[in-house]
Amino acid sequence: MQYTLKEILDLGEAGGFAVPAFNVYNLETVLGVMNAAEETGAPVIFQMYSRLFDSQEAQYVAPIVREAVQNLKTPAAFHLDHGAGLPEVVRALRWGATGIMLDASTKPFEENAAVTKKAVELAAAAGVPAEGELGHVGSAQDEPSAEFTAPEDAARFVEQTGVAALAVQVGTAHGHYKQAPVLGIGRIAELHAATKAHLVLHGGSGVPDEHLAAAVRAGIRKVNFGTDVCCSFLDAARAVDPGILALDLFMKEPVEAVKRFAVNRIRLLGADKA
Repeated sequence: MQYTLKEILDLGEAGGFAVPAFNVYNLETVLGVMNAAEETGAPVIFQMYSRLFDSQEAQYVAPIVREAVQNLKTPAAFHLDHGAGLPEVVRALRWGATGIMLDASTKPFEENAAVTKKAVELAAAAGVPAEGELGHVGSAQDEPSAEFTAPEDAARFVEQTGVAALAVQVGTAHGHYKQAPVLGIGRIAELHAATKAHLVLHGGSGVPDEHLAAAVRAGIRKVNFGTDVCCSFLDAARAVDPGILALDLFMKEPVEAVKRFAVNRIRLLGADKA
């Protein structure tokens, strides 16, 4: 059941849960997420990294995602993750995305707001809402940042850009953490009260369960999972009997592993109660 980014996050706000956003890369990861949504009855977001829209991957994986979104009986959205620029936004819209993200978070506030606003306006012409980022969510290999997104800056950014969702820096990072992050739960609550945009937590992979649950209670409405999707798939693939040569049979367990991971995250975020 196809939803836009805003429509699906509105469900989370109304129900007090977060919608899981899983990065997918191929047929098998799409199937794993789709099967998890079917089993739990939860809304889900299929998203693809910006770099896939700079190559052939998105052109061929996007139709698989669209087929899954349209055939699911539960709400589902297709999202561009960390769009590097307007060309990637255009390609995502052309290939059926129902939500886009423009990530200009490394730029100064005014420049970030200006380029994000252009992406918002471009996507709006196609009836698609947008996500921005304020407070750069960096790599887990870097030293953790204590500079959280300020509520007054978030409110001003949302007002200037018109984003429907806002990724904020509250203690997470992308990739494998050197040590478990400690989230600014109080800051999340302040941000939730300060802005009408839905709050997004990037770097959800590896965050302790109790911190994710607390972040949802404080107002996070979308949590991104990329690294853990990859690890669940790859760990299962490495454990498959190498004597299995038929690829469709070889991929059965990796698909199931992605499904198990997705079901676990869906239930943790409360999306199965939608």
